[in-house]
Amino acid sequence: MGGGGGGVAWRTLGKKWLHSTRALTHTRIPPNSLLSLDLPDVWIPNTNYTSTANTNCRFIPSSRIPNEHMATVIDGKSIADDLKSGIAGEICRMKNAVGKLPGLAVLLVGKRRDSRTFIRIKIKACNEVGISSFIAELPEDCTEDEIINVISSYNENPSVHGIIVQLPLPQHLDQEKIVNAVSLEKDVDGFHPTNIGNLAMRGREPLFIPCAPMVCIELLLRSGVEIIGKKAVVIGRSRIAGLPTSLLLQRHNATVSTVHAFTKNPEQITSQADIVVTDVGVPNMVRGHWLKQGAVVVDMGTNLVKDPSCRQGYSVTGDVCFEEAIGVASAITPVPGGVGPVTISMLLSNTLDSAKRAYGFT
Repeated sequence: MGGGGGGVAWRTLGKKWLHSTRALTHTRIPPNSLLSLDLPDVWIPNTNYTSTANTNCRFIPSSRIPNEHMATVIDGKSIADDLKSGIAGEICRMKNAVGKLPGLAVLLVGKRRDSRTFIRIKIKACNEVGISSFIAELPEDCTEDEIINVISSYNENPSVHGIIVQLPLPQHLDQEKIVNAVSLEKDVDGFHPTNIGNLAMRGREPLFIPCAPMVCIELLLRSGVEIIGKKAVVIGRSRIAGLPTSLLLQRHNATVSTVHAFTKNPEQITSQADIVVTDVGVPNMVRGHWLKQGAVVVDMGTNLVKDPSCRQGYSVTGDVCFEEAIGVASAITPVPGGVGPVTISMLLSNTLDSAKRAYGFT
């Protein structure tokens, strides 16, 4: 009796549901509505969790951390030097074989001190391995057309194999339009939509992978960290680091979750992860209690924090409270000296690969 009544009720509901879905098929939902709101990821202090996202890390003396709980500090500088040595050898071999060198062009808009510092580091690294460098500097108030004209000239220059537009750009400029003006074949930053799209699709290979995500995988593999089947959390979803890192970790068969500025209780998600990668630009946001014992932490954050004790008046710190995390994680990248040096080496590697394709050199 009960079963029969339930069946009648189900059939009645089923007919109503079928009728309602038929009615819905006549109403087309605009595709843009399916994309939801394109809100910026602005990490605003939240009393639920980011009240601790400040620069006052709780320092724990190493003498109080048992040896078995002390994280291995991943030395990015030594890995970067090793990579640069291999790149320099390949460039020397290519020069001897075809008489050509790779070329990297850098475009700087404005006079930001941090951008000038980054460019100086990149040019120095190019000189160390034998990559020719080209620099174009434009004033802060330049137009998009002026920038695109410079990019177009580099796109057509056969001596240039990689082009990077130093970010961020002044606010009056359309960053997306400018970055997309770089030729796909010279997009050594890996930001072109086609490169990102191919990275996201299984069975396709991008010409270039963004450098910071490549560094993440390189550091994990060199440190003997198993990725397959592991829970990975990427904090941040920027086009430069967070998003492509998530895609690349999926390619390596990790189970990936993304934490962003709208995520509720992010520490509950990160505390279950075997691998935690950060890309938010908030000093010391990730505290020790955000991590599970033995997690591997890759800190991509680079933040300038006022520090009167330093000659420059500031110190550099990451997104992770290193002093707390070192007593919880099994391995961790420091800031500075972790991801940063290796990122430069990956840029050089992408430029070399581009030159090899251009000259048919293997």
